[in-house]
Amino acid sequence: MFPGGLTGGQYKPLSPDGIEKIHNTSMRLWEEVGVEINSRTALNLFKQHGAEVDFDKKRVRASREWVMNWLGKPPSEVRLCGREEKHDLIIGGTRVYLGTGGTALNVLDLDTGERRRSTLKDCQEACRVVDALDNIHFIVLPLYPTELPAETVDINRFYAGLSNSSKHIMGGIYTKEGTLEVIRMAEMIAGGREALRKRPFISMITCVMSPLKLDDTYTELLISVAEQGIPLAIPAEPLLAATAPCTVAGLLTQLNVETQAGVVITQMANPGTPVLYASTSTSVDLKTCNYLGGSVEMGLINAGAAQMAQYYNLPYYGTAGMSDAKTIDVQCGYESAVTAIMVALSGANYIHDAAGLMEFAMTVSFEKYVIDNDILGMVMRAVHGIPVDEETLAFEVIERVGPGGHFLADEHTVRYMRQESYLPTLADRQLREHWTEKGCMDARSRANKMAREILANHQPEPLPYSLAELKKQFPGLVG
Repeated sequence: MFPGGLTGGQYKPLSPDGIEKIHNTSMRLWEEVGVEINSRTALNLFKQHGAEVDFDKKRVRASREWVMNWLGKPPSEVRLCGREEKHDLIIGGTRVYLGTGGTALNVLDLDTGERRRSTLKDCQEACRVVDALDNIHFIVLPLYPTELPAETVDINRFYAGLSNSSKHIMGGIYTKEGTLEVIRMAEMIAGGREALRKRPFISMITCVMSPLKLDDTYTELLISVAEQGIPLAIPAEPLLAATAPCTVAGLLTQLNVETQAGVVITQMANPGTPVLYASTSTSVDLKTCNYLGGSVEMGLINAGAAQMAQYYNLPYYGTAGMSDAKTIDVQCGYESAVTAIMVALSGANYIHDAAGLMEFAMTVSFEKYVIDNDILGMVMRAVHGIPVDEETLAFEVIERVGPGGHFLADEHTVRYMRQESYLPTLADRQLREHWTEKGCMDARSRANKMAREILANHQPEPLPYSLAELKKQFPGLVG
């Protein structure tokens, strides 16, 4: 096994000089251009703390010294816990974890293979499948329950995650009331307010609009979460050549300012709030202007953003592992693998969207979760690298076996075989005759079978409260 939390950082698409130039240009943007802030609460915070605020234009500018002061206040390391300690994540440095993402509106049906609208049951089952897959380290709530009224979505999405997995649950939020309800429910499950802050098994996402704009709704939600002391990520999503310059360096400069603006607001609202520098950025198809999830440029962007987060000593939430394929095919595999390995090797900390997501981030596939679990196992093997010491150099082993011998039965092989080689759970590595005897199943068929077996047999760690007990406190829960 190659667990989450291994140290990456081997891949560095930005040179040290490039990092400095992006930083310096970002500071010029803060000083000369500024950021549009559409929340009156946030504008008042900027003014109160000494930034230059134009309330009529809703524009904030600040000196580099001012910005860097606030960027130094968040913790450089954030512990995102699971309900079970074995799923705890230490986010920071170049430690690497990979997980799901979304909020998709569609699923590929396991029975028909056809795309359909997602439901609350799909939200529950997706989390249960992921709970059983060892190489998917956390859950960003991947689906939207399209049949529910908007005012009950927050509480039901988080309950779907918490009741079907003991891994860390992060999710986007839609209303202030729903956000506070989710936090109260998590406090109840944790055993109290302080217990949840000590071991935060939930975290939240609020977004920045590109270019250089924070809207009213999400900024108010951002402040609400920060005031509660709950960890959050504040991703910017500039799109290459659309809502950002056509050059990756230009995009990274803009993204840097955008996510920094969110980070600064959290610290003004509640100094010390655990926050992740974050990117959901990618490119567009220059022929159609369609959003792309599986482009190699997404890998470059998010690997570069990881280096910028490391420059500021901030934990990093990045994006990789998606595909724009409409079905489980070769494109689905190679697009997911290429970006996942690029961003993981960059030392990105919390890589979401890395499992299950396809078709321009609009569709989730349970089969893809199973396939991606193997891809991510291989990715983490690459992150592990090649340890070199007296034991791994194996001089005495080679001497002992000698010319013409073999190493299969040697004790050194037994000791190291699981440390040196990733053993896939889905891939077929048998001879053709054995594959034929088992029905000539392709990867999608095997993944479909495995997903069904998980749904039929896997039982996640139960919550300390029944659905009926929680419904008394939270009437909007459907369960």
